Amino acid sequence: MPVYNAGSYIERCAPSLVNQSLGADAYEVVYVDDGSTDDSAERLGRLAEAHAHVRVHRQENSGWPGRPRNVGIDLSRGKYVQFVDQDDELSYEALERLYALAERNGSDIVLGKVHGTMQGPSNVFKRTVERCTAADAPLFESLTPHKMFRRDFLHEHGIRFPEGRVRLEDQLFMARTYVRAKTVSILGSYPCYRWNRREDGGNNSSRRINPDDYYGHLGNVVEAIKEGTPPGDLQDRLLRRSYRVELLRPVSEPRVLRRSGKDLEAYFTTVRRMAMTSYPAGVSEGLPAISRLRAELLVRGRLDSLVELARRTEQIRAHVEVDDMRWRNGGLVIRTRIGMVRGDGEPLTVVRRGGRMLLDPELLDGIGGAEDWEVPDPFTSAHGELIVHDTAGNHWWYPHGELTPVLEPLGGDRHRVVVTGETVIDPLTITGDEPMSPGAYQVWASAQLLGVGRRPRLTPTPGGTRVILGTVAVGAPARLVSPTWAGPGGQLRLAVGAPGRIGTTRRLLLRTAADHRLRHSVREVLRRLPADTSRNVRATARRAERWLLR
Repeated sequence: MPVYNAGSYIERCAPSLVNQSLGADAYEVVYVDDGSTDDSAERLGRLAEAHAHVRVHRQENSGWPGRPRNVGIDLSRGKYVQFVDQDDELSYEALERLYALAERNGSDIVLGKVHGTMQGPSNVFKRTVERCTAADAPLFESLTPHKMFRRDFLHEHGIRFPEGRVRLEDQLFMARTYVRAKTVSILGSYPCYRWNRREDGGNNSSRRINPDDYYGHLGNVVEAIKEGTPPGDLQDRLLRRSYRVELLRPVSEPRVLRRSGKDLEAYFTTVRRMAMTSYPAGVSEGLPAISRLRAELLVRGRLDSLVELARRTEQIRAHVEVDDMRWRNGGLVIRTRIGMVRGDGEPLTVVRRGGRMLLDPELLDGIGGAEDWEVPDPFTSAHGELIVHDTAGNHWWYPHGELTPVLEPLGGDRHRVVVTGETVIDPLTITGDEPMSPGAYQVWASAQLLGVGRRPRLTPTPGGTRVILGTVAVGAPARLVSPTWAGPGGQLRLAVGAPGRIGTTRRLLLRTAADHRLRHSVREVLRRLPADTSRNVRATARRAERWLLR
């Protein structure tokens, strides 16, 4: 753990490090104090005195986490190293489970499921994967270094963090490891790493970002991928993430709509130059329709068109239809259909003309350089799924059943791309190792279509009938599970009770806790409270909710 002026965060994080289920004789905690000027040194000294497996190294300030992490690698004596930041925490069994997975597979890297206030849902952790590589898993969607690495693997390849004030140092380190790792494992069934957002905003650098500086460092990440892979499809796929996320971000909504004048021109000029010089042509060619159009307009120098495309794309919303919902063999089966609608409420379409398929002419009307934009494959990067959010633990779980992209006719030459299918939420298996804990869970939808990604709440079909299902008992010992429509827009929620004897009182309590009218009344009371008091009450309620029904 690199430490710099951590203050009380040392004590907040320390219990999760020194009390791991693996046992104190099986691992060590190495703190590298990077020249702290507060009382961090004294706090770390007390920790080392109290715990024999804690070591503290102090050094002059280097200004960034890279050097202390490298020093930590050099000082470490274990077979594996796990990086943790001073604001974050490890779950109790994290090291034990990650180590077991690594040993079982001879892994170079093990990714543990990340959760917390800095992490939303990530389908990288959808399932536990024993063995994979960057060629067959979306590893580049997880580029933070909060993972377990085989120490000899890092030494054999000379993989180090860049030292000094280097932007994207985490991405550079991970790019170098991913392209060289022969075996990567993913632990998706247990939340290992709690990535916390600091109350004072201290997670983020206060230094203003200069586009030439930032994208110069992104160029180093691109070169690291090129050095580790031969030209071709794999290299293009690995580079596509940085092109889509980092390079196109300044010319996509919302950022291109928030900047103006010289600031916008500076970003536009920088990313355009990089698009034309750093990326092979196959990278942008493999993007979905709207993203590929952005790439084309960028290279053509059409900033005006990029701004207008962003305005229109920002208005696109997901349209979710719940076709059916029922209990089957102890699982909640939900049949859904998700498409996209433009700002005017009409479906986002593709049109067949002259043997070609074109992107929605209504969306692109009047945007220079976007006329008759061809869509070679409307299913490129198209996917959809339902996600279940544990509101108390802030964990995201993926039920079984991915949605399939299909092309639906709308009449004439117009079609829409939708994802559709059945999803099964099994309260006994969705979290992998254990049944769902007592508490409240929200159900969300997620879809990527034609280069537009949205994550709406799963609510009843607009204008349709709201399906009402009863409470069921699942498992042994039995626990009650009650689906209701509640909260903003009437989102689908699951209230889960504790296992044990089930009587009328417990059924009543569960239904009451899940009732949207009761929750609405509580929200009305909270709205009348002072803002700070309301926030504190809401935070406490979320933490306590899983224990409410015990």
